Amino acid sequence: MLKVCIFGGGAIGGYIAGHLARAKQCEVSVVARGKTLDAIRADGIRIVTPSEDFTVHVNACSDTRELGVQDYIFLTLKAHQIDDALDQIAPLMDSRTVVLPPTTGIPYYFFHNWQGEFKNRHMPRIDPEGRQWRALPPSQVLGCVYWIGAHSIGPGVISQDGAKAGCPIGELNGSRSARADRLSELLTASGIPSRVNDDIRAAIWIKFVNSLCWNPVAVLTQGTLGEMCDAGNVVPVVKAMMLEADSIALQLGVNIRPEPEKRIAMTLSARHHKMSMLQDLEAGRPLELDALEQSLCAVRELTDLTTPMLDAVLALARLRAQTADRADVVPAH
Repeated sequence: MLKVCIFGGGAIGGYIAGHLARAKQCEVSVVARGKTLDAIRADGIRIVTPSEDFTVHVNACSDTRELGVQDYIFLTLKAHQIDDALDQIAPLMDSRTVVLPPTTGIPYYFFHNWQGEFKNRHMPRIDPEGRQWRALPPSQVLGCVYWIGAHSIGPGVISQDGAKAGCPIGELNGSRSARADRLSELLTASGIPSRVNDDIRAAIWIKFVNSLCWNPVAVLTQGTLGEMCDAGNVVPVVKAMMLEADSIALQLGVNIRPEPEKRIAMTLSARHHKMSMLQDLEAGRPLELDALEQSLCAVRELTDLTTPMLDAVLALARLRAQTADRADVVPAH
């Protein structure tokens, strides 16, 4: 039986682990820590969706040496947490292990086997010393995009936002592979639709731009997607940001589809969802602004383009993050 490790027990990791464990078509393990680890060990993982509510028990640990080599590893951490986790990931891997790193920002492997002048280009802004490239070889990577709106109600308890969730995967070169087909079948059978995408690089870009545009605006407005939609003048700002980002993609040669209007409509269908960065702000967790900004800079510097709207919104969001901890401070008299 295939071994699948979910490295990170938050909303996305818990959602995937819970579905895979319930399907019982692979051996599932979760690497977690603290209250999340304690909760999963004691009570299992509970998943609440618009159509069902189920709890499933799953093997969970904090020491990856207990698990041994895995067939697939989902790295469901924040992008800025990956470097610190590389030593823990190592015991889970051999030369056949397939890795699915996070794609909130542009991933370190984005130009692996690229057809053009940037083929196999390393991006120091994203992977400064090439540690991820060496520890998680791009040849062992499957591209993956988490179109899963979810949040943690409590440790080990995950609620899905919106009626739909999916997890497309694919090889960077667009080929059809046995490893992609196997994982697609596992995920789909578990209740997470996962088609094999023949242009996963474009899908990763779209997900990056979605995060790059919606997350900072959510931090500034502190609104759900529905509230941002109803505000009237917020969505046009998001669209302007998307157009700036997509102009970079077009110059690089990334085939972006569909147009921003359709992508915006898809995102807004989960009206009650709070973007992950707003969830982090409210919970007092570090925000992924640096990962998004560095990704933007890394690809923009390969072109002759500027991004004034993105730069302005990111600057405001960065200040909002810096001042967030003042909200509960009572001024001295």
